[in-house]
Amino acid sequence: MDETYDVIVLGTGLTECILSGIMSVNGKKVLHLDRNSYYGGESASLTPLEELYKRFGLEHANKSMGRGKDWNVDLIPKFLMANGQLVKMLIYTEVTRYLDFKVVEGSFVYKGGMIYKVPSTESEALGSKLMGMFEKRRFCKFLMFIASYEEDNPKTHEGIHPVSTTMREVYKKFDLGQDVIDFTGHALALHRTDDYLDLPCMETINRIKLYSESLARYGNSPYLYPLYGLGELPQGFCRLSAIYGGIYMLNRPVDELLMKNNQVVGIRSEGEVANCKQLICDPSYVPNLVKKVGQVIRLICILSHPIPNTNNANSCQIIIPQNQVNRKSDIYVCLMSCAHNVAAQGKYIAIVSTTVETAQPEQEIEPALELLTPIDQKFVIISDLYEPLDDGSESQIFISQSYDATTHFETTCNDIKDIYRRMTGTDLDGEIMKRKQNDVFGEDELQQQQTCT
Repeated sequence: MDETYDVIVLGTGLTECILSGIMSVNGKKVLHLDRNSYYGGESASLTPLEELYKRFGLEHANKSMGRGKDWNVDLIPKFLMANGQLVKMLIYTEVTRYLDFKVVEGSFVYKGGMIYKVPSTESEALGSKLMGMFEKRRFCKFLMFIASYEEDNPKTHEGIHPVSTTMREVYKKFDLGQDVIDFTGHALALHRTDDYLDLPCMETINRIKLYSESLARYGNSPYLYPLYGLGELPQGFCRLSAIYGGIYMLNRPVDELLMKNNQVVGIRSEGEVANCKQLICDPSYVPNLVKKVGQVIRLICILSHPIPNTNNANSCQIIIPQNQVNRKSDIYVCLMSCAHNVAAQGKYIAIVSTTVETAQPEQEIEPALELLTPIDQKFVIISDLYEPLDDGSESQIFISQSYDATTHFETTCNDIKDIYRRMTGTDLDGEIMKRKQNDVFGEDELQQQQTCT
């Protein structure tokens, strides 16, 4: 290991693995280490089921759970937007050759203790029970406006400026009520809080467009999920890096970061030294270079039934907008099953997540747990959220952010692009990755069967 590398990467979370793969494709000499014996870090999928029980110090003796090897349980709940940034990265890099995906069957929103399908088209809006007759018409006009809005074409603006007009003012223009604002801002635009209301409207318009474009690609919902769990994603990018000469070492602790004139020059691991010009890592490797910015609670629930009022969906997302439960941030529920090869036949995995706001985080997610009852087994994870103290320009140490409570990868992709820009001075796009841009997500690849096989 006594060599010099362009980049050393510590940790095999999805962020680190994507950057490792892209750097290798771009001709960089990459060494990638992880103290764990498995890929994925916080974004890993645990298998067999006994490994999940072991991680939480529980004894697994319930044979009704089926074969342990049939389970791949994610530690974080995330879906991919079908037209989102991560899908584009997968296509650009052709990592899709290592993965299979299926469409998530439904997207729902919580209102007044009930679950409703998220309307995102004019026809769905007209049939939705979320709104009254007159509000449906106003919402349809709003969707038509969003669909035709172009930032650089004033003819589409109808007096709404992309920068100087806030989203609150846009809602007011279309006379939308609070319930409609809630599911539009949180279930379509996927904002975590209501802070966006007084910000320029263009970002929210683009978020709603992304939801609609993602929904239009495959139908039932805008979300995709990989067969065998999220742990397949970091492994796919690791394979990409290996093809281009990246070297991987699992079960390899890092004893020391080597610095010279406040800049990283290498690492020491089990008595060996590896030199580098730049270093990428997750917050756990550099606790003195990050700050805590909050906490997330995630509750993994094993069920023997689909979630009621979701049309018996084998997979779905439910968003509980903050205003519906008197909170500052949303609560999310992701459901997966044997349809995605992550659970035994007849079993379901529901993962609840939210940003912690009080000293009793488990009480904060009670509204979500009420939707899931009865629950066979629960596993509670409370994680600290970290951000780097600086941009890494002086130390050349580039630290990823912790995974937030959202159930999509858009914020993670923003972090990846930001780190790449700080490391290279250029923006991350398809041309930089120098890979074919073949859309391999065809209807054949995305099997949309509704039952397990």
